[in-house]
Amino acid sequence: MELLQLRENEIFDTLKKIKNQKFVLIGGYAVNAYTLPRFSVDCDIATEDKFSTAKITKDLEILGYERAKDTDFGPYSGDFFRYEKAIMKNFIVSFDILIKNIYDRHAKAVFAAKWVFKNSALRTLKGKTITEKLRLRIINPEALVVMKFVSCRNADIRDAFMLIPKVKDFEWVKREISERVDFENRFSKIKAKINSDQFKDNLQGVYGYIDKRLFEKHKKTVLEL
Repeated sequence: MELLQLRENEIFDTLKKIKNQKFVLIGGYAVNAYTLPRFSVDCDIATEDKFSTAKITKDLEILGYERAKDTDFGPYSGDFFRYEKAIMKNFIVSFDILIKNIYDRHAKAVFAAKWVFKNSALRTLKGKTITEKLRLRIINPEALVVMKFVSCRNADIRDAFMLIPKVKDFEWVKREISERVDFENRFSKIKAKINSDQFKDNLQGVYGYIDKRLFEKHKKTVLEL
């Protein structure tokens, strides 16, 4: 089994074991529920309280995960746990648990876990390298686009570009973004990025081959914001 497949298989097996706990799938694995699947290193989940979190972490520990310490946890801060499991020598799978609030430390924006739960639903997650399917609570595409626009890193712009045709309420998305950051500033940055000569190649480097007509459809939808 290849390393990417090994990682995804472990993530799916773990999600199956904890899916009845109270959490919402966010981040890269949530993106995969709506778009061409792309590889994600960490599995990100949001919880509303420490009680729910304790039940999840107990399950993770039973499955062989350990809480990481003194680690750079990427774009998020606040009440945050990372649980890691070594499934081979020097090969680690991790779950990031964001508790009560999700703090985007780059954008200095906050997303309450209650907001995430409100804007989520039961959906089917499909594997990229495995044939597994899993039904669990996943953040809605609109809310996911809001989070991606607000953060606005290169990876987030690629994800937002792929997610945008799934959005049904653009006015809600714009309003939620504007409550946290300068919408025009974010839109200008995203517009410049997707109009660059390298964007399509970079996108395909993550998502695989993308038909020209599909690319142009996504691009038009983004620019109409």
